[in-house]
Amino acid sequence: MGDLRHTEEVMGTVVSFAVHPGTLDELAARRAIRRACATLHRADTVFSTWKHESPLSRLRRGEITVGDAPAEVGEVLQSCSYAREVSGGWFDPWAMPGGVDPTGLVKGWAAQRALADLESAGVEAAMVNAGGDVIVSGEPEPGRPWRVGIRHPFDGSRCICVITATGAVATSGTYERGPHVLDPHTGRPTGAAVSATVVGPDLALADALATGLLAAGEAGLANVARLPGYSAMVVGGDGNPITTDDFPLDVFAV
Repeated sequence: MGDLRHTEEVMGTVVSFAVHPGTLDELAARRAIRRACATLHRADTVFSTWKHESPLSRLRRGEITVGDAPAEVGEVLQSCSYAREVSGGWFDPWAMPGGVDPTGLVKGWAAQRALADLESAGVEAAMVNAGGDVIVSGEPEPGRPWRVGIRHPFDGSRCICVITATGAVATSGTYERGPHVLDPHTGRPTGAAVSATVVGPDLALADALATGLLAAGEAGLANVARLPGYSAMVVGGDGNPITTDDFPLDVFAV
């Protein structure tokens, strides 16, 4: 059986699945994809800042406490606290207007949980792409790792580079929503970078670090480089990419 493909609109973006079932039969593989999609919709229900009655929205309004919210809320906020620490404060959900906003981490967190659903079902290899936040497992073919193209911030028709992926790849950029990321130290939009990519084992942390790196620019690369297993690239307003030493680059300027 060939690879299975699926797309799902959830969490304000399009999530795409590429699944290599291996010895798993097609019915079981499709059931696993449905379960993974349910995980994403659950995350949207809990963490949406747009849905008035979501637990996160109620928390932001002070109607409930973290202890009253579903357990996932406390788990995500704990991860946000760690991400704030290791990013040098450049990722700070508590510095956002309107109350705590873990959006910069929770999409990656949810996508990684969706991949776990596929792995637990026994698929041989899979890729989940949640609007540019990518998590992979296994190999699409024996001896061939996953390769992920990183969009060029000034030209959506091409990639600025292609990298080898063995885990998580998170990219944050200004090319769709403009300078929407705030400098948590000033509360104002920052133009330090137009694109930031972080590679590592955990997509939730990579997602948060990429958000912080977009705010920090080149100055934030050292924070990522200090974390075992993580590497990064930033693209400044001049279009030139700058990477940490161990960024898993295959080729630039595709």
